[in-house]
Amino acid sequence: MLTDSEIMACVQRGESSLFAVLAERYRPKLVRFARSRVRDESWVEDLVQDALLAAFQHRMSYRPEFAFSTWLWTIVINCSRQWQRKIGRRQELQDQYAQSITKQHDSKVGITALLREEEQGQLAEWLEELSPAEADAIRLRFFGELSFEEVAQTMNSSVSGAKARVRKGLTKLSEIARRDDQ
Repeated sequence: MLTDSEIMACVQRGESSLFAVLAERYRPKLVRFARSRVRDESWVEDLVQDALLAAFQHRMSYRPEFAFSTWLWTIVINCSRQWQRKIGRRQELQDQYAQSITKQHDSKVGITALLREEEQGQLAEWLEELSPAEADAIRLRFFGELSFEEVAQTMNSSVSGAKARVRKGLTKLSEIARRDDQ
């Protein structure tokens, strides 16, 4: 099995179809990360596709002396920020509300899915109350399942800086959750 760097070397030499291997390898983590950024499931796939397309379009900027995952996550974070600016919070809430009303009438399964979606929406709102650095560190660590070393590389910080951002962000999330439960 080829490593990420070996596949990217082939892609850079013109074997573009191999990029699909990387896309499938990283898709599950990218989807989890995207769900933490946007709440509408149809937008999750769009965001992942946009990020993968951007990575493919910038494939020649990848340098094999650095981890492919770090390069990809940097692109994903930048795409997600651009995407959020593009869709705007108001549009997202309007669409989510319309979708939830439709789902409420479906079945008990629909209600369970709605509750899960509501919990994800609550977490996304709480993450918005954190600084962008803390929120992104938490998203990378828990939704992207990156190690602290990978979080640090992606965010151009030290490992201790990445750990501090995650710890500080989790502390703030805990305080926000307690505040909202009262």
